[in-house]
Amino acid sequence: MGLDLVVPVREAATNAQLRWALRSWSANLPHRHVWTVGHRLHWLTEEARHIPTRQQGFSYANTTLAMRAACDEPEVSDPFIWVDDDVFAMHPMPDGAPVVHRGPMRELIAARAGQAGPYVEELRATYGWLTGRGYPDPLSYDVHAPMPVSKAGMVAALDAAPGHDAHKRTVYGVLAELGGERVDDVKITYRAPRGFGPDSRFLSTLPDAFTNGHVGRFIRDAFPQPCRYETAGRR
Repeated sequence: MGLDLVVPVREAATNAQLRWALRSWSANLPHRHVWTVGHRLHWLTEEARHIPTRQQGFSYANTTLAMRAACDEPEVSDPFIWVDDDVFAMHPMPDGAPVVHRGPMRELIAARAGQAGPYVEELRATYGWLTGRGYPDPLSYDVHAPMPVSKAGMVAALDAAPGHDAHKRTVYGVLAELGGERVDDVKITYRAPRGFGPDSRFLSTLPDAFTNGHVGRFIRDAFPQPCRYETAGRR
């Protein structure tokens, strides 16, 4: 039957990326149920289960609220697969979602030397918190790919590191000692036809790249047929 897929959904009119993400998961990522957490889109069928949450503040805080809600829901499988609404599974994965990471956090920090902003600041803060906890060279699990999640392990991670909303995946992965396979991140932020191709296992896009870029056409061409989570005729 597979594990459940849990996806946080922000408030939006249509969310075309989620539509094609659901098609890709239906085709390539074995699962039992799909759960959306947060906002429920009008075009979803009853096949897509839902956990409502009140969204407020930054997206990091909203997704943390969604994560806790999924961990608290007894009908969600344990473990489950956490996946964002802009992540696409491009090839069959009969064994389910692999555990993947981006390599040592220190390398990501070095690559962003001189940069500022909430994400980078939280990257450094999370690294400092983890090294202070006795993990001298922690890996980053901040990857745009599905992630297997143990409920107890994730709740323990969120409780241990309050405030590290931007990198909760990393806190969980390091504290749970997940290990896994090193991969490059697959977020495509531009319209040009580069950074992806037929061998891409996962893809992720910004809305503009999905709507107007080559990567969006590539994904839509790969999954032209609606899946069971879409209401017929609704856009």
